[in-house]
Amino acid sequence: MAATLTTGLMAGVFGIYALAIMPGLRSTDDRTFLGSFQAIDRAIVNPLFLATFLGALILSTAAALLQLGQGRGSVLVWTAAAAVLYLVAVAVTFSVHLPLNDALKAAGSPADMADPAAVRAAFDEARWVSWNIVRAVTSCAAFGCLAWALVQYGRIR
Repeated sequence: MAATLTTGLMAGVFGIYALAIMPGLRSTDDRTFLGSFQAIDRAIVNPLFLATFLGALILSTAAALLQLGQGRGSVLVWTAAAAVLYLVAVAVTFSVHLPLNDALKAAGSPADMADPAAVRAAFDEARWVSWNIVRAVTSCAAFGCLAWALVQYGRIR
């Protein structure tokens, strides 16, 4: 249940970025985009978010491992699939999003930037958005797998 809840929360986070945050920021001027994105990025890096983000992976993996040798093959398949799908979201975050976010933070305050358009272009918003869609899809699929694993678990109990 904890794996399902944390994965669902993360699917919602990645989904809201795809459905509202990034489309909303896309229409803003460069300084507004940069300042807003930096503020959101600073706010999201907090202990509760990090516990949820990493917890979804740890708990999904633990849920799969707990099914080993228990005669619950259908539950194992779905929980293992969820762990792998969510691992993709984590890998994308570490390989794509964190470097882009960190580079944007390192660029400094938008008010002090000589050329905010160049900083925004270097951020590569389209790449960030595209790979976030991958995170949204894989985490939603992981959530679905975990929900189905709970159904399977209930059927065999």
